[in-house]
Amino acid sequence: MTHTPHTGAPPTLPAIPPQPSSPASQTTTPAPAGTGTSPPAPPARRRTAFAEGVDQLRHAATTEPGRLRVIGAVLAVLVVTFGAVTAWQMTDRAAAADAVLTSSQPLTSDAADIYRSLADANTAASSGFLAGGQESAATRDRYERDIATAASKLVNAAANAAPGSASTATITKLNRLLPEYKGLVERARTYNRQGYPVGGAYLRYANEKMQQEMLPAAQDLYTMESERLRGDYADATPYPWPSIALGLATLAALAWVQRRTYLRTNRVLNHGLVAATTATTVVLLWLTAGHALSRSHLDDSYDHGVRSLAVLHDARIASLKARGNENLTLVARGAETVKVGDTTLDAYDHDFARDIDALAKGLAHARRLADDDTGAKPVTAALGNMTEWKKRHAAAREQDENGNYQQALDMVIGAKGATGECFDAVDKNLATALEHEEAEFGTAAGDGRDALTGLPTGAAVLAVLGATGAVLGIGRRLSEYR
Repeated sequence: MTHTPHTGAPPTLPAIPPQPSSPASQTTTPAPAGTGTSPPAPPARRRTAFAEGVDQLRHAATTEPGRLRVIGAVLAVLVVTFGAVTAWQMTDRAAAADAVLTSSQPLTSDAADIYRSLADANTAASSGFLAGGQESAATRDRYERDIATAASKLVNAAANAAPGSASTATITKLNRLLPEYKGLVERARTYNRQGYPVGGAYLRYANEKMQQEMLPAAQDLYTMESERLRGDYADATPYPWPSIALGLATLAALAWVQRRTYLRTNRVLNHGLVAATTATTVVLLWLTAGHALSRSHLDDSYDHGVRSLAVLHDARIASLKARGNENLTLVARGAETVKVGDTTLDAYDHDFARDIDALAKGLAHARRLADDDTGAKPVTAALGNMTEWKKRHAAAREQDENGNYQQALDMVIGAKGATGECFDAVDKNLATALEHEEAEFGTAAGDGRDALTGLPTGAAVLAVLGATGAVLGIGRRLSEYR
């Protein structure tokens, strides 16, 4: 038996031929759960420029140069913002103060003049009617002048009223009614000169149109313009608290930065920061002093100008209405009555008593509001004229009620000792008082507007200079790190 010698090598195995692959065998089998294998992580999101900028700013703020740059930027923004807000608020107040002086108050006076002219024209028409064929040229001229004044004031008001506003609608209404009223008065005059009683009916109809349509519309216009005037005052006088608060905050920030600089450098002054502080202080002082002075003058123009003018306008209107009703009492001759309790009174005489009482109260109020002798003197004189008027009117009414019509007529429209003299004196003194108060208003309101002159522009310029100083001051500190 033959033995094969052992060489120590493992026996050789026959080669296994490769198996053909199949699509199924190429399918990747997902790893079972728990094996530690996970899907690839999504790519990281790219950071925004803002986020990167915040990081850079945060990193810069950890160094002194970075902190100084942030401080300089904040100071510049504060100073510029303070100047911009101040310029904006003072521009609005200056515009409102100018509107008070040049727009709303003159238009309010124009509206009052429209009312006064219409009421005076009505009074002149009734006076001319009572005179009949003896109507004086002065009475006729007064009527024509009043109508022309009312027409011109309406044109001026229409030019300054906002399109589509309630004031424009009222002015349009008055422009339509004015020629209608004139036509009725001319018919009344024509029939009166011919001796036809229907003339009195036309005059009463014209008076109704005036009293019930035209004067209420004129009163509405006056009320609307007065509200516009009050609105301009409300815009011009409030304290600019946002500007004041921002100015104080800016000064506080500048003081803190200068103290911080002193503690780190032991240097008392930084010229740039001192310049910024000076500019901010000047703007703040100019703002507070200028606005306080403007507000004081505007308040004075309202208390001693607008209020007095309103009371005087009302008193003058009451006197005109009283005179018109006094005349119409003789024109109607008892045709119009009113029942008060159990008593039947002449309607026009009843209205005269109401208007003369309103005149007395208005004059007393105007005398209390007068702040100097020049303003009080004509009002006091008008009070005396009004008292005499009431006495003469009572005497004329007594004659009329006793059947002495001609004597009563002479006591109302006569040349001497008539109530017309008292009315003319009241009207003249009220006109003098109104002229004085308008001058007082113009002076005070003009001073209020002028107190703000240059403030908006000055605040903006000083703010730019202050911001430049702050940047240069911080820049000087930064140069020490280079």
